[in-house]
Amino acid sequence: MKKGIHPKLQDTIFVDISTKLKFYTASTLHSKEMLVDNGKEYAVHYRDVTSATHPVYTGEKRFVDTAGCVDKFFARAKARQRNG
Repeated sequence: MKKGIHPKLQDTIFVDISTKLKFYTASTLHSKEMLVDNGKEYAVHYRDVTSATHPVYTGEKRFVDTAGCVDKFFARAKARQRNG
């Protein structure tokens, strides 16, 4: 492998926002927020959806307000056309 071109692998915690469940792993993602847990320093990344809360894994059905998101997108696009 060439030296100096690969991102640094570091210990990382992914935190599910809704359940506060923590996943300990190694990742090349960088974070400004660090957390010391059990005497070891981890980069912290917060996630809205993980395998603990995703409907595919939990079997739970959720309603997602995609229509509201689409309407907001079109409103922004229309505003940009008027301004630009």
